[in-house]
Amino acid sequence: MLQQETQEEIIEELAGGEYEREPVPKSKLKGWGSFLGMYAGEHAAGTEFVIGPLFLTAGVSAFDLIIGLLLGNFLAVLSWRFLTAEIAVKYRLTLYYQLEKICGRNLVKFYNVANGVLFCFLAGSMITVSATAVGIPFDMEMPKLTDTLPTSGTYIVVVVLIGVIISLIAARGYDTVAKAANLMSPFIVLAFLACGIVALGQLGVGSFQEFWNIWGEGGEPFPGQIKYTFWHVVIWSWFANAAMHVGMSDLSVFRFAKKASAGWTTAAGMYVGHYMAWIAAALLYAVYLQSPEAQAFLDQGQAPSVAPGPLAYNAIGVFGIIAVVLAGWTTANPTIYRAGLAFQAVLPKFSTFWVTIIAGGLATVAGLFPAFAMQLLDFVALYGFILAPVGAVIVFQHFFGGGADAGAGGDYSERGGSGYNPAVFWAWAISFGLFYFISVQFDVFLSFVTLPAWLLCGVLYLLLSRRGRRTA
Repeated sequence: MLQQETQEEIIEELAGGEYEREPVPKSKLKGWGSFLGMYAGEHAAGTEFVIGPLFLTAGVSAFDLIIGLLLGNFLAVLSWRFLTAEIAVKYRLTLYYQLEKICGRNLVKFYNVANGVLFCFLAGSMITVSATAVGIPFDMEMPKLTDTLPTSGTYIVVVVLIGVIISLIAARGYDTVAKAANLMSPFIVLAFLACGIVALGQLGVGSFQEFWNIWGEGGEPFPGQIKYTFWHVVIWSWFANAAMHVGMSDLSVFRFAKKASAGWTTAAGMYVGHYMAWIAAALLYAVYLQSPEAQAFLDQGQAPSVAPGPLAYNAIGVFGIIAVVLAGWTTANPTIYRAGLAFQAVLPKFSTFWVTIIAGGLATVAGLFPAFAMQLLDFVALYGFILAPVGAVIVFQHFFGGGADAGAGGDYSERGGSGYNPAVFWAWAISFGLFYFISVQFDVFLSFVTLPAWLLCGVLYLLLSRRGRRTA
């Protein structure tokens, strides 16, 4: 009994606080303003310093980048508004409890492990981002686009020190860190804007045509990168947060919304962080590509470094170093904390402190390998592809299965089912396995198969659930 209560308390913390196993009451609902600032700050963070430059390394054209991001981010907003927020305000349950009702408790544990490990890898890439800023005074060798292993002893020391500090803070004081992150968000957004403006000056841009010509018709991708077309940009930016919207993770957020229209506030995150910040970071990299150092790499057929610290420092000096450190820190810290809570749901006998330290250790080890940051476009695509189909189970149950408490299997665990709903597992396994095979075998961009995998998982779940009820 004590173990069960501990698990429920952990899931409650992970979900964001109160009412983890009951609908949020009307007295606790929040207006759209509460979500606007949160999304604007959350999506202008350390990842943006890497993703923007990586678009340039993929040889995108001006039209593909500027218009593709407009469309892709709008599709993401629509997904939050008409899927996530719509379902959230209908049932007002956390993702974890809604999944438990449908999947059974044991499958939710597997989901938590997958989520936790992927969180650690993401946090590791942000430790790498911060390291590129901290390492500047020590003349640290910066990781190049194709680097996989640590670049130097100095790099290892810097990454380990950052990882230890971030892990200790995450393990001891998340509430304070969360408040600090909200205070830092305007500073980070301002830094992105300042970097973009300064970079335009350094590039000698005096008109919109000159701005457009930075990307022009696009070019060949750098060594080790694939060529991004218009549809690569659209689909990737749509599913960059697939786990959050079509994957339903943000049910835990929008269950507090008064109306589903609060889902429109995600536009603040998409067009401040995933549009302005990405383009500003790409401009920083465009400046770097004109340097003798970058040209030397290119002349040798090698991919130049994508190191956010030096890029921001070149634009706005020490202010840029601070911004990169804070952006990486404010992303990695809560990510490690949430990874720890996800692990604790599986290891309830471990204290919150120690599972967070374990998560921080895993993230630090991941940070030692620059590939997680340098290949962030590919990692984010994989992250969404793995987790998004789980959300399809909730979406299809809501729209086609009679809702969360009826139909094919909406209340599976409460109807006396075991802790494992085979319909959910096989729907996910078949859809994931089939489309991952297609991606690898036929060299299909992974984000292109995320939507088909999501749709197939939802359909298979309904079919397998109904077949299971008939044979029960």
